[in-house]
Amino acid sequence: MSESMPQATDDTSKSIIELRRYRLHPGARETLIDLFDREFIESQEAQGMSVIGQFRDLDDPNSFVWLRGFDDMPSRAAALNAFYTGPVWAAHRDEANGTMVNSDNVLLLRPASPDVGFAPVRVTRPAPGAADLQRGLVVATICYLAPRTEDEFAGFFEAVVKPHLEQASATVLAALVTERNPNTFPRLPVREGETVFVWFSSFPSLAAYETHVAELARSETWATEVVSQMERRMWRQSEVSRLAPTARSLLP
Repeated sequence: MSESMPQATDDTSKSIIELRRYRLHPGARETLIDLFDREFIESQEAQGMSVIGQFRDLDDPNSFVWLRGFDDMPSRAAALNAFYTGPVWAAHRDEANGTMVNSDNVLLLRPASPDVGFAPVRVTRPAPGAADLQRGLVVATICYLAPRTEDEFAGFFEAVVKPHLEQASATVLAALVTERNPNTFPRLPVREGETVFVWFSSFPSLAAYETHVAELARSETWATEVVSQMERRMWRQSEVSRLAPTARSLLP
């Protein structure tokens, strides 16, 4: 298949997921997005990893967020070593790193259970240089938990939280928890010593998300039962990020 028509892919259903947030110099985000979407997607996937989604944070103009997936921890080490010692990264690392203040805000995650990771996505990824058309919205919610409570929280989310979200027209894409195995590629640091539960929801538009939030706010059950139970299980306030996909993102 020609370079202008990338092959359809279903490579989003991975067992190990990195949620990566880069702090950028003011005004540098579009430079990084252009470079990333042009040079760093096919070159990483050629090494066996999956670039699941890349986003602009609507609430932080100096933040770039993306998701990268792997089959398991050993293959993660091999794939990252191959890419970061390879010719594409060598050719473009100075330009990429020049956009960043830091790149260490990384959560290493896994599906909370076998059936709640990112589902296979059978789409044709737009070609490099594709127009940045109006897309949907992905919302990432990070819940900070007490150590070793992620399995209990995952059960609570599935039984109590998720039905309310879906009733208010959210599509829950995945529910992930902290991956506890040691970082197999220490050259790239990850956040350690934290227990998190992260869920991703998608909406057809920002307006649809705002309608969703308003519907939840009108629900007495959501406020008095669901939110109060969540807050009792968390040791700090959750983080909610409204993420707009770039032109070549597989999500939403």
